[in-house]
Amino acid sequence: MKTYLITGGAGFIGSTLADFLLKQNYKVVIVDNFCDFYDPKIKEKNVEHNLNNENYKLYRIDIRNKEDLKRAFAENEIDCIIHLAAMAGVRPSIENPILYQNVNCVGTQNILELMKECNIKNLVMASSSSVYGNTKEVPFNEEMIVDFAISPYAATKKANEVMTHVYHKLFEFNVIMLRFFTVFGPRQRPDLAINKFTRLMLNEEEIPMFGDGTTSRDYTYIDDIVDGIYKSINYIESNDNVYEIINLGNSSPVSLKEMIMTISNVLEVEPKIKELPMQPGDVERTFADISKAQKLLGYNPKTSFEEGIRKFVEWYKEK
Repeated sequence: MKTYLITGGAGFIGSTLADFLLKQNYKVVIVDNFCDFYDPKIKEKNVEHNLNNENYKLYRIDIRNKEDLKRAFAENEIDCIIHLAAMAGVRPSIENPILYQNVNCVGTQNILELMKECNIKNLVMASSSSVYGNTKEVPFNEEMIVDFAISPYAATKKANEVMTHVYHKLFEFNVIMLRFFTVFGPRQRPDLAINKFTRLMLNEEEIPMFGDGTTSRDYTYIDDIVDGIYKSINYIESNDNVYEIINLGNSSPVSLKEMIMTISNVLEVEPKIKELPMQPGDVERTFADISKAQKLLGYNPKTSFEEGIRKFVEWYKEK
């Protein structure tokens, strides 16, 4: 039985991936520090149903602490690392760039060093569509030059793409860097727009709309992202000398206004919109070219934006 270590495994994407892998009869090792970026009780809820599963181990560890982290590596025979742990969010990274550098870059370096020490060769890691910045040409493809980040968060993700390539070349790591495009669905962080706007509409409160509503995002449903991660694991385990950067998106951008109206229609609530200036670090649009993911991984997102919103709202109301 294979064992997969997921950093950030109590979060939105990580906990959903853990549930999926357990259902496929794999062993799952979780590393998460349950930080207070948002209410840690949400993460506790994400993991509680697995705590008595004999194929599930949870380590409450900060990836910045290499000595603590070493325990999770030493106590398990790990086949692949799925590294999702990071300080997330564009706007908060502008307010606290040193924290983002320490967690996202130094923390990742600790993962890479322990992989080297423990002879673990396979890594699937979260990058971000934010590395594309305000690239004018669309859709975004992996061959584009991404040297013009407009937030510290994006810069840390670009830095990690470069550093993992170093370990690929020097130590023959197999690496897939996945550029996620605006993931949404059940368990989504409460600070993200879809979750936040749903809450505000149900409470009949104003919705802050930054800009004129024409900015757009390539929203990608969580089940499609998990499918892409799983296909990446399979690809890495079936091939040698792998280093790939791959977009995981839906390839179907949705404007901010359209997003608000879709939630409004599903909730059957009239939104109260408050227009505000664009925020520093926000990009105008994201739009994934997923042809590489389709070719290499057989990735094929199946959930439309409206269907994903309906599933999210159903989960939100049950929660």
